[in-house]
Amino acid sequence: MANFALANLATLKKTASYYVVHITVAAVVAYSITGDLLMAFTLSLLEPTVQAVAFFCHEKAWERWGSNRPRPQAAAASGLM
Repeated sequence: MANFALANLATLKKTASYYVVHITVAAVVAYSITGDLLMAFTLSLLEPTVQAVAFFCHEKAWERWGSNRPRPQAAAASGLM
């Protein structure tokens, strides 16, 4: 687990930052709609937690997809552009 965390530290930090922002926004929106602090707290933890996992997977997929694509300079040099 430690190797996984170290290998993905930048993405995990970005995910944690996104998580805090998302919880805050979700809590404000949920409270403004429901007027109930308990409901707002519950919703603000549930939905962003699922979103944070999805965001992490999305970032890893983009990294993998982006690393397999030829760079514009490399593509131009090889005549692909």
